[in-house]
Amino acid sequence: MSKYKDLENFSIWSSEEKDQFSVSVIKGLIMDTVRHANSGHTGGSMSSSDFVYILYKEYLQFDPKDPSWFNRDRFILSAGHESTLQYAILHLIGWLKLNDLKQFRQLHSKTPGHPEVDIQGVECTTGPLGQGFGMSTGMAFAETFLRHVLKEKLNEAKGLVDHYTYALVGDGDMQEPITLGAASLAGHLGLSHLIVYYDSNEIQISGGVSRSDSTNYATVFEGFGWHVQEIDGHNHEAIRTAIEKAQVMDKPSIIIGKTIMARGSAGMEGDHNTHGSPLPQDEIDATKDKLGLAPIVFNVPNEVINHFQSRFESMETVVGDWKKQLSVCRKNQDFDAFWSLAVEDKLSEITYPKFEEGTSLATRKAFGTTLDHYAELLPNLVGGSADLEPSNYTGNFAKNYSDFQKDNKTGRNIAFGVREFPMAVMLNGISLHGGIIPFGGTFLVFADYGRPALRLAAIQNIRVIHEFTHDSFWVGEDGPTHQPIEHAMSLRAIPNFNVFRPADAKETAICFKLAIENRNIPSALLLTRQGLPVSEIDYQIIEAGVRNGAYISQNCDGLPEIVFIATGSEVALAMDTAKRMVDKKCRIISMPCMEIFESQTDEYKNELIPNRGCLKVTLEAGITQGWAKYAGPSGLSIGIDRFGASAPGKELAHEFGFTADQVEHKIRKHLESLL
Repeated sequence: MSKYKDLENFSIWSSEEKDQFSVSVIKGLIMDTVRHANSGHTGGSMSSSDFVYILYKEYLQFDPKDPSWFNRDRFILSAGHESTLQYAILHLIGWLKLNDLKQFRQLHSKTPGHPEVDIQGVECTTGPLGQGFGMSTGMAFAETFLRHVLKEKLNEAKGLVDHYTYALVGDGDMQEPITLGAASLAGHLGLSHLIVYYDSNEIQISGGVSRSDSTNYATVFEGFGWHVQEIDGHNHEAIRTAIEKAQVMDKPSIIIGKTIMARGSAGMEGDHNTHGSPLPQDEIDATKDKLGLAPIVFNVPNEVINHFQSRFESMETVVGDWKKQLSVCRKNQDFDAFWSLAVEDKLSEITYPKFEEGTSLATRKAFGTTLDHYAELLPNLVGGSADLEPSNYTGNFAKNYSDFQKDNKTGRNIAFGVREFPMAVMLNGISLHGGIIPFGGTFLVFADYGRPALRLAAIQNIRVIHEFTHDSFWVGEDGPTHQPIEHAMSLRAIPNFNVFRPADAKETAICFKLAIENRNIPSALLLTRQGLPVSEIDYQIIEAGVRNGAYISQNCDGLPEIVFIATGSEVALAMDTAKRMVDKKCRIISMPCMEIFESQTDEYKNELIPNRGCLKVTLEAGITQGWAKYAGPSGLSIGIDRFGASAPGKELAHEFGFTADQVEHKIRKHLESLL
């Protein structure tokens, strides 16, 4: 075995000797990084090192000078706890310094405990197991869609978007149901440029995998329509052969690499204690000696860096040729317009659909009308529904633009099936890939199924649009299991996440537009099943108010005695109530987005909602928790703090006190109590 003492003869080593030594150097970095931080995951990072090294050194296409080159292959570390492995590779590329590795898991470092998307060379934030797999599926979808759309637009564009998405997953990823849900859909859609490597080392943090799982994943993925290979995950030639086979398949591929936890360690191979801990220093010293490494901390010989970077010059040539091809293609007006909109994200003017004022229209229907209108303006607006097209009003979009399928890879509608969590995670991957504005629809009550993905979208600062219909007890006969109570306020608890609850069709169109414009913030639109009156206020005036998060929808002469603060369907209820209270000066505030309103100046907030001198009444068909900050100590929060019931919506409105006469009664009773 070649050792550090022989480095002066590195140039005459065999390729395999160079590769094996380079992998050993990576393992040395992993051990030192985790030990230095006294925190992290060593064993899995070592067992996955062979595959990741071969992938990056010989197959992954990227621009060494520009981590954001659009046609790069994407690598997703779904097993995010193996971050030290990815950081070691990024150091060999030159995107991280050794000092960055020495700051592993420290405040404000470029090497946090799990990979984060703002680090050069990291495609997405991972760690919650399974979500990296789902995001890789979304990225593979985006690549496939754009590849086929661009080729249809211009034959000379072939190859401009043509790359692979690789994901590294572990045993824990495979056990999370999100993985199987996303894998099922990926197989159905025929995402052939998706290649997953499963590092099957049979060890988890608590012990052997066999304690909790005996699934034959090869059989499962074969059933999903994937190409399946099982290899020795430490055999470099087997890894190469597997990657090359996967690249030419007409279906997604999974490479199941049988590996050994902490492979190469002196005395702890296969030990589950290496999973989430640093190795003891004496074990590290003995392992370095076994691997032929110098007894030096954070040692990376220049010979290894140069060997790893041997393909960089040719990759830079590929990038240069790509840029020339793009320049030629952009001389075509149709192609250039699409590229500017999709890839460069230069939005064209977004106009509004027309709604008949004074009529009654459910905001879910208004969303469908707006979706049809915006889809004409934005050919990269792509998405679908979790098997609720008739309810989410995305069916017309599906009819107009067709389903994306194996034999129709330019279809803009994604038939997600009943897969809320995989849908939400895939939307994150689509957004991260770039080129597509993704949306997905389901019932608000099912937002909980996708909540971990909503949170991860917010953490990653990405644009994803979630349509959540049937936003209150007005769902009606389906009963308490389908009637959201705590959900709106629960979503508002997610930082960097905009929750829109529009009061009518016009507000719906405006909120949708803002969600499209907010490139760094995911959004949820909470929409009604029941009809609401379409406002007679001009779009321009409403838009100015919505952009502030809240505005005066109806005012009174002089200073108000009662200020209603309402969202969604309860804005109309506040107006009906105010009509009954002719003896009081009433102001009605529509607050479609609490998050945006909270970002306004105190002056604006106080202008809308005076600090004193009036009774403040909040009104929302959900829990009252969280509304006290607007109602104040003497105010009144009207909501529903119990689960719903099965009955027609109008009956439930009376049952839960959401009629104008009941709201009036509550307010007058509250006023009496204050005197």
